Amino acid sequence: MDLFTQATERGIQTEFYDGQGHRRVTDAAALQIILDAMPMQPHRRWLPGPVVIRRGQEAHTELSDAVALPARWRISDDDAVIAQGETGDRTLRWPGDLPLGSYRLQLTDATQSQDEAPLIVAPPTGYSGSFDRCWILAVQLYSVRSARNWGMGDFTDLERLIDLAASLGAGGVGLNPLHALFDDRPSDCSPYSPNSRQFLNALYVDVEQLPEFSRGDFADFEPAMAELAQAETISYVAVAGLKWRALRQAFDRFCAAPQPERAAAFAAFREERGALLLRFACFEVLRHKFKTPWWEWPAEWRQPDDERCESLRAGDDGREIEFIEFVQWCADEQLRGCRDSAKRLGMSIGLYLDVAVGVQSDGFDAWTEQVAISRQLGVGAPPDPLNTAGQDWGLAGFNAAGLEARCFEPFRAMLRASMRYAGAIRLDHVLGLKRLYLVPHGFRADNGAYVQMPFEALLAVTALESCAHRCVVIGEDLGTVPDGFRDRLAAWGIWSYRVMIFERDGNGSFRGPDAYPANALVTFNTHDLATFAGWRAFADLQFKRSIGIDPGESDEARWHALGMLGDMLRHEAIERDDFYAVTKFLTRTHSRLLAISLEDLLKVTDQPNIPGTVDQHPNWRRRLPVALEDIVAAIDQPALQDATAGRGQQR
Repeated sequence: MDLFTQATERGIQTEFYDGQGHRRVTDAAALQIILDAMPMQPHRRWLPGPVVIRRGQEAHTELSDAVALPARWRISDDDAVIAQGETGDRTLRWPGDLPLGSYRLQLTDATQSQDEAPLIVAPPTGYSGSFDRCWILAVQLYSVRSARNWGMGDFTDLERLIDLAASLGAGGVGLNPLHALFDDRPSDCSPYSPNSRQFLNALYVDVEQLPEFSRGDFADFEPAMAELAQAETISYVAVAGLKWRALRQAFDRFCAAPQPERAAAFAAFREERGALLLRFACFEVLRHKFKTPWWEWPAEWRQPDDERCESLRAGDDGREIEFIEFVQWCADEQLRGCRDSAKRLGMSIGLYLDVAVGVQSDGFDAWTEQVAISRQLGVGAPPDPLNTAGQDWGLAGFNAAGLEARCFEPFRAMLRASMRYAGAIRLDHVLGLKRLYLVPHGFRADNGAYVQMPFEALLAVTALESCAHRCVVIGEDLGTVPDGFRDRLAAWGIWSYRVMIFERDGNGSFRGPDAYPANALVTFNTHDLATFAGWRAFADLQFKRSIGIDPGESDEARWHALGMLGDMLRHEAIERDDFYAVTKFLTRTHSRLLAISLEDLLKVTDQPNIPGTVDQHPNWRRRLPVALEDIVAAIDQPALQDATAGRGQQR
């Protein structure tokens, strides 16, 4: 069987048309790497693939003609049998009372041959929220400047932002991903390139809130803290140096004289997070010790092993393992406190969190889920008008065969971690539930291939966790997507993500309020796009050209867009011609959730991130120009209240 036939049989699309209409055929060498990097799909005799059952709806599975009837079926969860039965028909009709969950289906036919597949019993749709229409304040948490933080925003700043947002009538605060990064590589600061999506970024811990911390021990660092507080950009190396020293000091005091209530709470956290927390702590200890990617570690540690982790904890590294668990506990407690504050204030969403599309290949998630995550391949996007060379985000993503082998537990665990304290989450690049564009390491971004994912099963699992956590799920569905894709998301209760800059017709006119669906989050821009002030000033176009990047838009096109914006505002009888006018328009859309960027309210010109740049732009490092304590005074509150009338929550 030739290479391209193999690829087709394994769900790899070897040729496609990119966003510019150019036909692309994946290079044979690149295709071979993709094939080698992905686990083999199981050979199924009679079952078509993962079985999805939606609670309350009739469900059946068509078995292939090769099955010898009668056939016995069994649905199990680990060693427990959930249901079993027999069918004399190739149309296998499922009981209507199966409990929600993900299981293993085993089928045995009359010849005693067997077949198996994952089986998911899901609610009809995901959780849709208990509110009508509201808005949230979107913030890059790291960028928050305050009189008390250590050079970057933290969870105490978040709690105060929640108070501020509530006072303005918002139903929640939207944040960049809070995933764990690499503590020994603080300059690798992109929140979308995590070490793990299961755990939290410890730099967001407000150390001064820990009972064990003593500011007096840091008197010699006061000048450094003052310098960090005044800086325009974040020095993650300096911030990390201070915070990790302070966290270790707090841990030492916790161990020396633990308060009974604190000790009990820490023990409960370790018990709740169980083996996964221990694995993460062991991984961090081993990573610091070996200082190489995990696939180059001694053979006994290249695969996670819970017994070995327990032995490591019982040995000389036990104290360091406990320290890493302690830090995660501190982060978890403070984030939970933010969630609780939002609840007390009656916010309809509370926390809205972003979830990255992948992880770093040398990080914890890729180590602990080696079957489900393909470390040799980078998730990206083919060439399009905004990124003419294509994109390789350098992130390892899930693969279909590995997820199916694990009954989708790695994907469910990722969702659970993100939904833990959130009222809504956004899945970055939700198209990845249907297909991922994968680029082999060492190849250009335009030499990747699309790989199919078990779309229906992933939607079912998402709905399952969404309802379990009462958490709205929004899918970042920007750009060109396959026909019917958004309809399928909507059918499962996954909301759309509508960015006004892109909501224009073929003539460049902005679409009216009626064009926006109800179950959607609507916003003017994203962290990868110009702020409103920057867009109007052509700042993004000018900067990209200055560093040799094609912005994908001419000045003439931008002038045309500005003219179209003015036409739309006048058509809606909106008299202002500023960001509050745009907000008023977005408030009128049918979409139930509106995100308003704090950068736009503060008239910031520079955007948080410019894709395709590394050192040319301070991505994820720019701090807000206004301190948290002064934000309310810097915002035109009457204009904001007028613009959000009908969405604001009454206090």
